[in-house]
Amino acid sequence: MDRRHAILSALALPWSGVLASPGADAFWQRLRQGHCVVLMRHEQTVSGIGDPPGFRLGDCSTQRNLSDAGRERSRALGRAFAQAGVRPDVVLSSAWCRCTDTAALAFGTHRVWAPLNSFFGQGDGQAQLRLALQRVRESALQGLEVWVSHQVNISGLTGEAPAMGELFACDPVVRGGRLPLVARWSV
Repeated sequence: MDRRHAILSALALPWSGVLASPGADAFWQRLRQGHCVVLMRHEQTVSGIGDPPGFRLGDCSTQRNLSDAGRERSRALGRAFAQAGVRPDVVLSSAWCRCTDTAALAFGTHRVWAPLNSFFGQGDGQAQLRLALQRVRESALQGLEVWVSHQVNISGLTGEAPAMGELFACDPVVRGGRLPLVARWSV
């Protein structure tokens, strides 16, 4: 889509706080087809890298959490999915509060799944990646799954580095130990 067409498309959309972005058409078209895994990095957080020393998964006050902008962008994501007429069949999330909050604000529901937990400086990343890829291989996805996770996990699954809040639409076919990225989008 050329720049002029993208601007005209954005102006033609009913205002919902969400603007069309380059690549949006391909992204939404792929999601409507189903049989897709969407890998999403949690939305924007307060500043920092990783979590404070001594953080605990069961206690959000000990973690790096979503910023006000991240919470609003999560809500905007939910509006974008509704506006596009796309509803995930399954929403899985890392146990970190920044991920569960992103999933809850955007989709209203989610299930925590340990292979999506961050392995930045901890855990067994290779084992977690194997479990995630195994789910893709064995589940024969028919619908749309959204997995809310962390940069390190998504990079391990795709070979690409997502920005906070960025979504990767991936074909659910493992090739060379990775999920093929077919479209990307963010609010």
